[in-house]
Amino acid sequence: MEVHKTKDIHDQHENGSLTVVWRDWDEIIEHPIKMIYVSSVNPGEIKGPHLHKKRNSYFTCIHGKVVFIIQDKTGSYVEIESSSEKPMMVLVPKGMASAHVNLSDDVSRVLTLADVAWRPNDNEMENIQFLNYDWQKIVKIH
Repeated sequence: MEVHKTKDIHDQHENGSLTVVWRDWDEIIEHPIKMIYVSSVNPGEIKGPHLHKKRNSYFTCIHGKVVFIIQDKTGSYVEIESSSEKPMMVLVPKGMASAHVNLSDDVSRVLTLADVAWRPNDNEMENIQFLNYDWQKIVKIH
C-alpha cells in the first residue's frame, strides 16, 4: 500500500495521511468504483475545503468521528456527521466543495470510494475557501 502525507491548504503543515487501498489499474477486483482509499485526519484538523473537478466521492468514517461540510450549488452549507459508532456514507458530487473535520481526540479514518482514480500531480482537485462559513459551529456540534 502507498501512504501519502497530506498537508493543510493554508500553511502546508501535515494534517494526516492518505492510504491507497485499490485503484482501477491495480486489476485486483472488477468493480465500477475506480479507487478506494482510507484518509486519516488528526485530532481537531480540517481537510479541505476543496472540490474535485472530475470525481464523485463517497465517504464513510470508519474510525473516530468527523463532520463533513458540503457547500451546495446555491452556496449554502450542509453538515453531515459520520463516526465509527454511527457510520454515514456521504456523497460529494464532482464540482461541489467540501471539507471534513475530525471531532474526536484521536486520529479519525475515512474510507473513500471514488469513480475517478487519483494520480499524483493530476491537477483534478481545486483548493478553495469557505469564507462565509461559521467554523465555530463545529465546536457546537462536537
